[in-house]
Amino acid sequence: MNNGSNRSTEQSCPAQPPLAMDIILQLDTFGIILYSLLTFMAAVSMLVFIEECIYIYRKVPNNKKSVIIWVNGAAPVIGAMSCLGMWIPRSTMFTDMTSNCYFAIVVFKFLILMLEEVGGDEVFLKRAGKHQLKISTGPCCCCCLCLPHVAITRRSLFLLKLGSFQFALLKIVFTILSIVLSTNGNFDLNDLTISGAVMWINPIVGILTIIALWPVAILFMHLKVALRTLKIVPKYAMYQLVLILSQLQTAIINILALNRIIPCSPPFSSTARGYMINQQVLILEMFIITLITRMLYRRQYDPLPEEEPDDNENTKMVAIPYSA
Repeated sequence: MNNGSNRSTEQSCPAQPPLAMDIILQLDTFGIILYSLLTFMAAVSMLVFIEECIYIYRKVPNNKKSVIIWVNGAAPVIGAMSCLGMWIPRSTMFTDMTSNCYFAIVVFKFLILMLEEVGGDEVFLKRAGKHQLKISTGPCCCCCLCLPHVAITRRSLFLLKLGSFQFALLKIVFTILSIVLSTNGNFDLNDLTISGAVMWINPIVGILTIIALWPVAILFMHLKVALRTLKIVPKYAMYQLVLILSQLQTAIINILALNRIIPCSPPFSSTARGYMINQQVLILEMFIITLITRMLYRRQYDPLPEEEPDDNENTKMVAIPYSA
């Protein structure tokens, strides 16, 4: 009896996500309260972000304004896009792509933020001139302890920037390509066959993501002590948390939905219901992260103290051995 009822329920679930008006007409009391509360959280997140932008423009030095606003906007933007996807389920692919493109830029901006907190490229190269970079860090090479250390030069700094910038650029390129292919019916998130565009584009984007996260991790490991007074560790933790929730959590929920582990519930199919659950959870999570991020970045932006001549513990970088 249960199997028969499950099959009949699945047959009654439409393949396409419902229209926004269909959702509004079918909301019960609990649904109205839930949707209203989540919409309120998304709106408050954006208002907090706008207020933070005003504070940054008034109080923060010019060289840090742009990067801090970009990094601060990760959680509010994802929350706002999730809210749109919750109310308009058929726009989920586009809202997710918008959020992912924004966060791809944030990955690069966070690397720039750490450099600007030190004082910029020139100050970083001057402070780090006698040190080396340890590149055996996650997510690429955390197990490759035999990798040699790399001297900190203009070239190595350029490569670190390039490693993160390529993701910000290519993610937007692949997003535009995905939208173009979807209009022709070639990009379908439910089509996981080898001939589907999803099976080719998503793994490539995944590899680009890992490559982009590696330079940020390398720079963070070598500056976390120097920037500890600027709360760089909790800032990095919030950046990583947004990454995990917006990428890994979304992937897990989508896989569960595609395998029908998340059952359908009219007017939502299993896939559409998985997207809906993910959007609702993200709104709550991004709201909390927005409030925490506001506390971390709302401070006085004084210059970083000069590094003492032989104090390697101030930056925790590896000193270059000098030959006699």
